[in-house]
Amino acid sequence: MNTAPLATDSLNTWLEYWSHVHVTGIDLGLERVIPVAEALGVMRPQAKVFTVAGTNGKGSTTTTLAAILNEQGYKVGLYQSPHIYRFNERVKLAGVEVDNQTLIDAFVQVDQARRQCALSLSFFEATTLAAFVVFKQEQCDVWVLEVGLGGRLDVVNVIDPNIAVITNIGLDHTDWLGDSIEQIAFEKAGIIRPNIPVVFGGVQDLPLAIQHKANECQAPLYAVNRDYFYQSTEDGQSWMFASSGTTLKLPIGRLALENISTAVAAILLSGLVVSQQAIAQGIQTAQLQGRFEIRKIADKTVIFDAGHNPHGVEFLLKQLRNFLEYNKQYTEVISVFSMLSDKDINSVVSLLKNTILMWKIAPLDVPRSADVMQLEIALQGQSVQQYDSVKLAFKSALNETKNNQLILVCGSFHTLEAVWEYLKECQ
Repeated sequence: MNTAPLATDSLNTWLEYWSHVHVTGIDLGLERVIPVAEALGVMRPQAKVFTVAGTNGKGSTTTTLAAILNEQGYKVGLYQSPHIYRFNERVKLAGVEVDNQTLIDAFVQVDQARRQCALSLSFFEATTLAAFVVFKQEQCDVWVLEVGLGGRLDVVNVIDPNIAVITNIGLDHTDWLGDSIEQIAFEKAGIIRPNIPVVFGGVQDLPLAIQHKANECQAPLYAVNRDYFYQSTEDGQSWMFASSGTTLKLPIGRLALENISTAVAAILLSGLVVSQQAIAQGIQTAQLQGRFEIRKIADKTVIFDAGHNPHGVEFLLKQLRNFLEYNKQYTEVISVFSMLSDKDINSVVSLLKNTILMWKIAPLDVPRSADVMQLEIALQGQSVQQYDSVKLAFKSALNETKNNQLILVCGSFHTLEAVWEYLKECQ
């Protein structure tokens, strides 16, 4: 589709357009993006910029950063990906998803700029630049940006951050980023710039690639369990944050404490004026769709979790065990499950298999979907029911689940999206 939609066309028409402009869906590198970003005037924002890279925890960290800064009264532009339910989730102003027309107007500008430069853009590149256009036009005080894939060659990295944040590093997207922690850490470390603070909040030891890049850039590096620390208190209602000269007692939030503490460390290093009260309130209000999201649907309890690699699923399990401990009426878990074929399906199943009584599996309606055979091989020895679609798998779970059973929808963002589409159709 070469003919661009109009400003009066629908958001879906524009999203469909962007999915066909470039030859490949993923095309790492900044050569095509930088001229378009320059033409749009988004390269040097008049704002404080937090850029967050990592394998797991980026969503929770960026959500917490934005929530705290919103509580303090800053006008915050938050960019995240992927979305679960609606594309608009990717771009938020002051905690609220932007409306369709704001996105469409930004898309018009991005398309005009790329045509002036005679360049094509991938879906992710075009939609990311549109978010930057929105934040610039709205004159946001702070931009909180989540890197999509890697860091060094990701479109988000056309913006120079004032604070670089790196969360956990795990083996994910190995085809693109390398097949060792150090190779992947090298890509993530690409967001570091000269003389800016860098926060590393990973659960593993600090990768050498991150330390080397920080040294090369003379960027002060603050690593968890070395330069700052966090610990839950005995009452289970609060936790302590400590760094050189700072000790804070803060409330427990709904997101992973390791990511909340990473966000707090970044806030304290940013130079922005933020009160302890704003930090506490932000932590309590921060929540993320599809991260152990509990909903009541047709009198059944359903938990949605987008964890799609071993580290994400380990955290899901920790939360699930905690939930079952306090909700003893649930003695069994039924899972509506599907994954992408390039994910570590065997490790994810291995982690979950002792917790799940019955697996309802189906292929996803996306190009990279694992087929049913691939899922079945990983689930050998487990109780499995096959369906033609995730919607049918979920429908059967709702119809058949007993009062002592809860439904866990997991394995991929796309699995959650398929269930949400089904629920929307039922309204």
